Amino acid sequence: MSGASTAGAAALLALHHGRSVDDPLVLPGPWDAASARVFADAGFPALATPSAGVSASLGYEDGEAPADEMFAAIRRITRAVDVPVSADVEAGYGLSAEELVERLLGAGAVGCNLEDSEPGARGLVEPQRQADRLAAVRAAAGDTLVINARVDTFLRGDRTTGAAVERCRLYAAAGADCVYPILAPPALLPEIASGVGTPVNALCRPGGPSPRELAFMGATRVTFGGGLQQQALEAVREMATGMRL
Repeated sequence: MSGASTAGAAALLALHHGRSVDDPLVLPGPWDAASARVFADAGFPALATPSAGVSASLGYEDGEAPADEMFAAIRRITRAVDVPVSADVEAGYGLSAEELVERLLGAGAVGCNLEDSEPGARGLVEPQRQADRLAAVRAAAGDTLVINARVDTFLRGDRTTGAAVERCRLYAAAGADCVYPILAPPALLPEIASGVGTPVNALCRPGGPSPRELAFMGATRVTFGGGLQQQALEAVREMATGMRL
């Protein structure tokens, strides 16, 4: 375990704690080295790659990018900036916990997203099995990775607060540093946050609550999924259309 990885993970983890209700940890999602530099130069203290945005930049649909290409892209991003980077590695690409940690650290990441959807969108992983998986990753990583456990109940499961809180608690007990009930209705964030007792990641979407509003609702950490890459691509599309007029 390298000292650099441990120091980077400690810095990222510290950003999750001691924040006020109007000051969430906002983590833009770079999809390549150039966008990562833009966000870092803007003063963001850390970044979080989105699998959807990175996949799109590589020419794949979300969930279809090969692991080798994803880790190579993560490495290009971490090499381009001096701030901590957390990497979305979907469900882990079928790698063992030890292999996954080795590849994340080799790519320069000091944090990761791990989701509890079955690969291929076949449904949700049984909660205890996912908790065991997270515990294995924690054991392999020690203090070199900040683990953000994505909870997909609102995406493809029981869309109730109770189901989300149950998984969040289980994953936190297994060693997750933050939990991410993706697509949770913002109105449910206060109940989820109070029921979990660990940092909660919320997704900021166009037309929805701002990062500060999400913080007032209980979010500690705010990310954007592939939304920023989509917005950038839309700007490019408008440029291309204008060039043909």
